[in-house]
Amino acid sequence: MTQPKPLDPASMTEFYGAELRRRREEAGLSQGGLGDLVFCSGAYVGLMEMASRRPQLELSERIDQALHADGFFRRLCEAILKASRFASYFAAAAELEQRALTVCDFATMVVPGLLQTPEYTRALIRSARPRVDPEEIERRVTVRQERARAVEAGQPELWFIIHEAVLRVPVGGDEIMREQLAHVAEMARSERAVVQVMPFSGGVNPLLYGTTTLMTFADEPPVVYTEAAYSGLLIEDPAVVAGNAKSYDLARAVAMSPRASLAFICRLAEEYTP
Repeated sequence: MTQPKPLDPASMTEFYGAELRRRREEAGLSQGGLGDLVFCSGAYVGLMEMASRRPQLELSERIDQALHADGFFRRLCEAILKASRFASYFAAAAELEQRALTVCDFATMVVPGLLQTPEYTRALIRSARPRVDPEEIERRVTVRQERARAVEAGQPELWFIIHEAVLRVPVGGDEIMREQLAHVAEMARSERAVVQVMPFSGGVNPLLYGTTTLMTFADEPPVVYTEAAYSGLLIEDPAVVAGNAKSYDLARAVAMSPRASLAFICRLAEEYTP
């Protein structure tokens, strides 16, 4: 029996954008006019039409209603999300990472995915889902490592603020933690990324509520992605993005310097040595 070919989310997103533009124009609506009907900006409609932004389910439902599309855009959006290798809530952010000029990450409890070693990722997955199939674990580890390589290939400016708690919460045992901290230190030494540690003495910052990633682009507006357990949110509202950027700047100001952070990480790595 012939097996169906895997769907390509990128080409499906382009098709979504082309259909959106065709049906919008048939309805006699401008991008701004459609945006008013579905509660987003005309500029965002334009980004979707150019396939620069992945569609979202709730927005697709509103587009169906505005264009009388009988569920077409929701069904296509569901197919795009299903074809992605990433969790549905993270798929759009993962795609944006690969064309970002800057990626600034604030980590509160676990090492950022772009800095994780395979062993650390395996330990995280097992802690969350002890009975998960080993093949599924390896698939997720592979996807995360490939994601890191893809982002690095785009050569964005990477900046990580890592809370001290991340470095002290043991994940997978001493050996895994020692290798993980050594990898973070190696990234900092190689100047492929700026790494700062936010010490406990740094006090409270609004970004402590969860993992936060800010991204900027050459020809697109900046975005913020926030993540909690089993959920994530891509934020594009200019005021909210600006607020997160300000909080990130404040965190940079109270975090250790890159040099002091590197020394601190190396000292902690030694504490995990038998």
